[in-house]
Amino acid sequence: MSQISQDFEQQLVALRDYLLRFALLQLRNEAWAEDAVSETILAALAKPQAFERRSQLKTWLVGILKHKIVDTIRHRQRELLVGGDASDDGADPLAHMAFKSDGHYAEAPADWGDPDQDLQSQQFFAVLEICTEKLPPVQGRLFLMREWLELSSEEICKELSLTPTNLYVQLHRARLRLRECLELNWFANAAA
Repeated sequence: MSQISQDFEQQLVALRDYLLRFALLQLRNEAWAEDAVSETILAALAKPQAFERRSQLKTWLVGILKHKIVDTIRHRQRELLVGGDASDDGADPLAHMAFKSDGHYAEAPADWGDPDQDLQSQQFFAVLEICTEKLPPVQGRLFLMREWLELSSEEICKELSLTPTNLYVQLHRARLRLRECLELNWFANAAA
C-alpha cells in the first residue's frame, strides 16, 4: 500500500466522527447513520481518484454523505419519526422578541458586514455548525434537509408527513434561532 493511500485512509478515519454527527443529526437513528457513513467511506475508498483536491476532503465527503442520507430518508420514510417538537402550538417566544405586533423587526438586524467574505471563513462555518447543532432536533433536521440537502418543500412534507404550513413555521423558527445564535456568537464578536 502506498504512502498516499495510507494518508488518505488516515484522513478518512479522522473525519469519521464528524460525518457520523452530521448523519445522526439528519437521520436520528444510530444504525442508519452508521450505515450512511460506512457507505460514504467505502465510496471514497473505492474511488480515491475522484477526490481531485478542488475542495477540502471534508467537503467532498459531506457531498457524498448528503446523497447517502437522502437515499436513506427515501428508503426509510415510513420508519422516520418526527418528535412532538414539530407541532405548531403558535407560541414561539423568539417571534415576540424579534418582531413588533405590526410584523416589523423589533430591532433592526445587526450589520453583518460583507456576507460573501464571511461565508469564505472557516471560522464562520464552525460557528454556523455549532448553532445548527443547538437547534431543537426537529428544527435542525428540517433546516438541514431544506438548506443543506436541498430537498424541496414538497419532498420534505411528503417524506415526513408534514403540512406545508407546519414546515414553514418550523423553518421560520429555525432561521430565527440561527440568526440569534450567529449574532451572539459570530457577528457580535466581529463588531467588537
